[in-house]
Amino acid sequence: MNILIGTVLIGSGAIWLWWQLPNDAWRSASYRASLDTFLFTAPRVIVALLGAGFFAELLPEDEVRQLLGAEAGIAGILLAIALGPLTPGGAFVSFAIGAAALKAGASPVAAIAYVTSWSLFSTTKIFAYELSFMGRQATLTRILVSLPVPFVIAAMASLTG
Repeated sequence: MNILIGTVLIGSGAIWLWWQLPNDAWRSASYRASLDTFLFTAPRVIVALLGAGFFAELLPEDEVRQLLGAEAGIAGILLAIALGPLTPGGAFVSFAIGAAALKAGASPVAAIAYVTSWSLFSTTKIFAYELSFMGRQATLTRILVSLPVPFVIAAMASLTG
């Protein structure tokens, strides 16, 4: 129900903002950009969700539960944090893997730690974008400052769940 409420609120806000655009040319351009984004994103979301479902079926539940489940404790969270940066690809891949791991028995804390670690330390993003745009010093500083974040998020998630 919360997703429905959030979707209605965001959709209503988007429609209101769309009507606030100064003229029909801007409205048409924004409609076209939105349609292009939807057409680009929808197939990827569908494939990622199907892939996550298939991947979850292939994952051995007993091993996932043993390595990343609640019984794994801190070792499972550390493993999830270590696996995040090694995941190639974008959000469609990492979130699909996180969802598949949850379905196969990983603890929510481990999944949260994994996604947080991936989003902060994805080696694909660091080498392909961050180093080339920001340089070595800024990238290294950002990484060092961000190092405790997955651990703090995992600790907070374990307190709430």
